[in-house]
Amino acid sequence: MTATTQSAAKRAAIEHMGADAAVMDGLNAMAVGEVVAQAHPDVIVPQMTAIGGRRPDMKHMDRWFAVTNRLRTEGTDHLVTAAAAAGVPHLVAQSCASWSGIRQGGWVKTAALRLDLYAGTAAEPVMVAVRHLEEAVLGTGGTVLRYGGLYGPGATDDQVTLVRQRQFPVVGGRQGHCSWVPVDDAASATVLAVELATRGVVNRVDEEPAPAAAWLPHLAGCCSAKRPMRVPGWLVRVLAGDVAVAMMTEGRGFSDARPKGELGWVLRHPSWRDGVREGLS
Repeated sequence: MTATTQSAAKRAAIEHMGADAAVMDGLNAMAVGEVVAQAHPDVIVPQMTAIGGRRPDMKHMDRWFAVTNRLRTEGTDHLVTAAAAAGVPHLVAQSCASWSGIRQGGWVKTAALRLDLYAGTAAEPVMVAVRHLEEAVLGTGGTVLRYGGLYGPGATDDQVTLVRQRQFPVVGGRQGHCSWVPVDDAASATVLAVELATRGVVNRVDEEPAPAAAWLPHLAGCCSAKRPMRVPGWLVRVLAGDVAVAMMTEGRGFSDARPKGELGWVLRHPSWRDGVREGLS
């Protein structure tokens, strides 16, 4: 296994986990081609983002995700080109299945449906980039793993901080749904997709898509915080923007039926209720 990083300082951590390390700029086509050619892998698993260490900014999500959007478009194209040149037969790429289902009809969507682009909001460039990634990888006959909202060690720190500061409210009266998956279950699902050489779109979510009015108070209770306030949508729109309101009041969750039935994926935490409690205990 060869893992890539943009930081030479992270090489030792990667090697300590048992992988070879390669320093690579995912936006540099020549560098990507050289790393892939040297590694000559059986499968490429694109997981490139640039949101780590950045303060969440839902009001300006387009700016917050600007580099990540490029990694999901230009970076994915570089990987697809490098894979073809090196004869790599399979790509398994990350996508999202948290609150991003089409905002019409029922609250729970399947993998067969396209993602909502959140047109006209600051999330639109983010979702357009995700759609590009999905189409590019599926065009090679590869696999798109739509992860639910990740939680677990290092994945929910920002949310926990906001909940403890009572800056993460329940919004309005309508409750948009979100799907979740713990980091360890997402990782095991990715390994399974590689080993089985799955194809097409697969949701990697737990068994309980849930409205914010359910999971947000539960998260607060698990981290010994006060119960979240309920705030009208117009006020959240002023403070945090249209995306935050749309996610919290209109977001759609996803079904995990295909990975459970067809692929035999077994969740360590079938519900965020137990997983969040265990992770924060």
